[in-house]
Formats: sequence, C-alpha cells, structure tokens
Amino acid sequence: MNIQDVGEVYLVDDEAVVRDALAFLLGSRGLLVHAFDSGPALLDALGHARHPVRGVFVLDVRMEPMSGLRLHDELKALDVRNPVLFLSGHGDIPMVVEALKKDAFDFLEKPYSDNTLVDRIEQALAVEAATYVNDARESERKARLASLSDREREVMTRVAAGKLNKVIADELHIAVRTVEVHRARVFSKLGVRSAAELAGWLAMG
Repeated sequence: MNIQDVGEVYLVDDEAVVRDALAFLLGSRGLLVHAFDSGPALLDALGHARHPVRGVFVLDVRMEPMSGLRLHDELKALDVRNPVLFLSGHGDIPMVVEALKKDAFDFLEKPYSDNTLVDRIEQALAVEAATYVNDARESERKARLASLSDREREVMTRVAAGKLNKVIADELHIAVRTVEVHRARVFSKLGVRSAAELAGWLAMG
C-alpha cells in the first residue's frame, strides 16, 4: 500500500492514557495517526503542514486549554473542511446538537465500541477522499478557464452555443481564420474535442 493510500487521522485528546490507547487502536487498523495533546498543538502543526491537509479529525470535546468545539471553530476559520468526529464521556444533548449544527461528521459518546469508532472514521475518510477529488477537479477547471484570453472566452461561449465560425466572425468583427485559431486554442486549453463536448464541460461547472 502506498503512503498516499493510508487514511490519516488527526487525534486530539488531553488525556495521555486515552490518547495513546486510541492511537494504538487506529494504528493497528492501518491508519496513520497524528496525535496531539491539545488544540493549540494541533493548530501549530497545521501551520507547518502541507496544504491541503488530508484526512479526518477526531477531537475530544472536553479539553484544556481549548475545547473540542472551540477547536472545531478554529479549524473552520482556517478553511479546514475535513470531516470532524467528536468524542466525549460527558456528552449531553445540547452539546451534540451544537456539534452537529457546526457540520460535525459525528458525535460518539463513551463508552463506544472500537469497531464503531473505526467504522465511522473509515466512512469519514471516504467522504474526505471524495471531497478532495471533487475539489481538485474544480481547481483544475478554474485554472483551465483562467488560462483563456478575453477573446478566447468570447469565442468559447459562442462555440458552446453552437454558432458557426462565420457567424462568430461576423459578431466579433474578426476573420473566420482567426476564429478557427481561437477555437483550436480553447479546445486545447480546456481539453475538449468538439463544440458538444465543450458545452457539456461548461455545463458541469
């Protein structure tokens, strides 16, 4: 298995015994665990991490000096949108509601079974992986569109609308040959081969 295929878990718990036990459990299930004893320690590490950060976050709710809920807020402020699972031995309904309202992936109250925890983490990793792929595709789309000149964009919209080269040339007051050149450049930059494919590519945005 390649290292990029290994699910990464950012575990934060201020109780060393609990943290070590969870790290051992998750590691034994083939997950790559980054364990931290506090929210500030995690935030400091993320400040030096590669971006975007891959994996999921498992946060204890009641921690010092920063609670899991507060840490979740800090992660969102940094635009870290990875799935977050909360763990608590003292959970109550208002706390669960607050966590879920803030888009937490799940909230597990102790005691929970090892299998339940690992299953939910693996499900969260699947969600994160799908989101990462979609974000990467969208970033590529934006980069491809940004590579077009203003004139190429004008030609692109008209080609996607099904207009003939001569009609486009008349509308833009340029030569048909110039339209053909811009059209070819648009197809090359966007990685499409026909007007129909171009229209479909744009519709996906």
